[in-house]
Amino acid sequence: MEHRVGLRRLRPGDAEFCFRLHRRALGEYVDAIWGWDESAQRAHHEKNFDAAHTQVITVDGRDAGVLTVLDGGTETVLGLIEVDPAYQGRGVGGHVVRTLLAEAASRGQDVVLEVLDVNTRAKAFYERLGFVETGRPREHKIALRYTAP
Repeated sequence: MEHRVGLRRLRPGDAEFCFRLHRRALGEYVDAIWGWDESAQRAHHEKNFDAAHTQVITVDGRDAGVLTVLDGGTETVLGLIEVDPAYQGRGVGGHVVRTLLAEAASRGQDVVLEVLDVNTRAKAFYERLGFVETGRPREHKIALRYTAP
């Protein structure tokens, strides 16, 4: 079944949705590295949440994830994509990232991102889309780059 995937601007209250989504989508990976401390994670979220560059991913009109994209000057930075586990494996993330890759390519830009080293599923996902590992810039992080053909 084909789903209608879209993006919408943030609305009041979305920061809390984004925090809960982060817990569902990446909580196991955060827990594996640092341990999940609810108050520490909430404080980190409140300090680092980038509302100016974040959009909500929708599937058939329902909130299903978040996307943060930054302008890195000569490259596009995929700062964050999180898809609710209920929507994972349905092509939602692939659709969003392929759209981002096409938009960046139209500007002549590569797309770069970092992924947690314990999140092997995400790393494999990006590699299937054509990303290549470029290094390990920080502890627990793998840098990946997509260069348009």
